[in-house]
Amino acid sequence: MRGVSLRGSTLSFGEYGLKSLGRGWLSSRQIEAGRRAITHSLKKGGRVWIRIFPDKPVTSRPAGQRMGSGKGEIDRHVAVITPGRILYEVTGVTTEVAGSAFAKAAAKMPFKTKIVSKSK
Repeated sequence: MRGVSLRGSTLSFGEYGLKSLGRGWLSSRQIEAGRRAITHSLKKGGRVWIRIFPDKPVTSRPAGQRMGSGKGEIDRHVAVITPGRILYEVTGVTTEVAGSAFAKAAAKMPFKTKIVSKSK
């Protein structure tokens, strides 16, 4: 997972975004946990875009099984994240509401993130 994100590194849909500063795998459960945290913080206002998708299958073997006999079954799907990637975008809310929503979502992520906005 070398390098930085060139694609998906700028805001495309919303006014505010959550950008990754670290690298790693983000599981579909972690993506959903971040989405739920943002949606819960926004209450009824605003709109949310998820800019990542878990398209990499990860296999694993059951615990206590002997070595050999091939590759394991697909256990989960993950999204490969490199620094600079926009994870979520939000529009239609104030800066304070977006900041608190992204702070809650950032707590669910396994790497450091920062909040970016279109207005510089």
